[in-house]
Amino acid sequence: MKIITRKNYQKIRKKKDSGFTFVETLAVLAVTAILTTQIGIAAHKMIQKARVSAAKTQIESLKLALQNYFADCGRFPTEEQGLNALWEEPVLYPLAENWNGPYTDKKISTDPWGSEYLYVLKDGVNAVDLPKGLPFGIISLGEDKSEGGEGNDKDIFSWE
Repeated sequence: MKIITRKNYQKIRKKKDSGFTFVETLAVLAVTAILTTQIGIAAHKMIQKARVSAAKTQIESLKLALQNYFADCGRFPTEEQGLNALWEEPVLYPLAENWNGPYTDKKISTDPWGSEYLYVLKDGVNAVDLPKGLPFGIISLGEDKSEGGEGNDKDIFSWE
């Protein structure tokens, strides 16, 4: 059995209160930096997925509003009138005689990346190869805000 004297007790106490060494502190900081980076990357991926999901949901809502517009007016808005015709009665020719809107709950917003949705008609000025039988299309250009894109930065189409 070891007897603890006052001198031994002070030595033991000094060792316990000495804290971390510089190397131990660097190791903790390195591990923390690695974990923070991984969490940041995962959060960015989740935010991107949420934006794509929000864009798809908004496009579906706009499609439904366009169908309601067509039911009242007998035609879809022209490309010049655009999606804004769902919120405000068009003033550009051809006027919508039976307009009974607004057809959306609020003013048409931008996509989750801050760009306007592209509205195209089958026989419109901005002719896009719409799948057979579709009279219109709505497109979000995605994060890069330009046509095309690959992987997670693909354009989002109303017909896909």
